[in-house]
Amino acid sequence: MRAVDLHEGDVLAVSGAAGGVGHLAVQLAKHDGATVIGLASESHHDWLRKHGAIPVTYGDGVADRIREASGGRLDAFIDTFGGGYVDLAIELGVKPERIDTIIDWEAAGRVGAKMDGNAVGARVENLAAIADLVDRGEVEIPIARAYPLTEVRQAYRELEQRHTLGKIVLLP
Repeated sequence: MRAVDLHEGDVLAVSGAAGGVGHLAVQLAKHDGATVIGLASESHHDWLRKHGAIPVTYGDGVADRIREASGGRLDAFIDTFGGGYVDLAIELGVKPERIDTIIDWEAAGRVGAKMDGNAVGARVENLAAIADLVDRGEVEIPIARAYPLTEVRQAYRELEQRHTLGKIVLLP
């Protein structure tokens, strides 16, 4: 949220909104008072609605669907999926300094977007703040599936499909 300078009342779009990182971005943005447009497959739309986001299906025509869902105003974009979302954010009028990607470094470098999510998000103070929100029941960490460590290859195969809701956990 800090990377895109999110404020109460802002309109934010999140790609991969129900995935392992996106689900946190959605909830934290809502917690901070933003209107959140969550890009995800239709099978995850109910989860997004339950968490206060406006679900939008990705794919052909997504720019028009985002414009409609946002009322034509989009202040910030968090890309957790890649595949052209940085360029889409620029097309939708988001300033490069309010775009953050955790995956599309080439596009970020080309347009001047941020790549802060991974390093900044993993700082101790940020993780402690998130843990506190989880402890208070204000943020949910959905577990898509847990695998014993001996099945790490199967866990990665599921992760590669990029359609999980929340986290995949490895059990030692």
